[in-house]
Amino acid sequence: MPDKIIITAALTGVLATRQQSPNIPYTPEEIAEEGRRAVDAGAGILHIHARQDNGFPAYDVDTYARIDKAVKEACPGVIINYSTGAIGIDREERIHHVDALKPDMAALNMGSMNYAIYSRKKKTFYHDHVFANPFSDITFFLERMKAAGTRPEMECFDTGHIHNARPLIDMGLLGPPLQFSLIMGVLGGIPATTENLVHQTRQLPQGSHWQLIGIGRRQWPMIMAALSMGGNVRVGLEDNLYLPDGSLSPSNGACVEEAVRLARVAGLEPASISEARHILKMPLKQSADS
Repeated sequence: MPDKIIITAALTGVLATRQQSPNIPYTPEEIAEEGRRAVDAGAGILHIHARQDNGFPAYDVDTYARIDKAVKEACPGVIINYSTGAIGIDREERIHHVDALKPDMAALNMGSMNYAIYSRKKKTFYHDHVFANPFSDITFFLERMKAAGTRPEMECFDTGHIHNARPLIDMGLLGPPLQFSLIMGVLGGIPATTENLVHQTRQLPQGSHWQLIGIGRRQWPMIMAALSMGGNVRVGLEDNLYLPDGSLSPSNGACVEEAVRLARVAGLEPASISEARHILKMPLKQSADS
């Protein structure tokens, strides 16, 4: 088992609003500040969606470029992972910021699914969508990521999504080092249980890097399970607004602090940015003007 754990902070997402938590960052400056808090607490990777200043999702290159500049100034050398996930957005618009900014990593959703939030109290569904990711789109994104020198972070919401990587490996579109995120707890995807996490990790190609992404309040017990299995972990206000004691998290940094605390219970230490780059075989890219 490694003695270092790579912690990713998912800073803002697209669904959570300030009505749910006043601490959700919207602007590039706020996102960069939350990134700094997360890195100071022990995160080596920042997963970022773009927002408009009013909180609505943003997909334009200019907003991502403003975020990119602000984050790199606030968090030198940090591994940046941009989202390409969206519902009802043209696939060109989902990837054009990767073409322009050439980040270290970008999320690659590995299959289609129903995506919803269910309220037991109100007996109704919220955010009830079909999240469509056919193979034609996955290969399109992979080709563009390859051209940008960006590593795909394969986001898998269920077992079939893991196995969707196999034909892409056979086609030569995917190769080592392979990077998987096992997302658990989304309605429409695999439930967040330790038994299911063990099953998911057994499906991974040998030698893959993987992290656990637990959604909602089941996140913390799932993180403990992942740590015991040698996995990396993701926390942050995109995935869960609450700390283990049930209180609203004041920042992404506070989420990372809790992940570090749990890691140390398991005898692990958070990897620094340079250590994370070494573990993932991801050297710092040289800027165009260097």
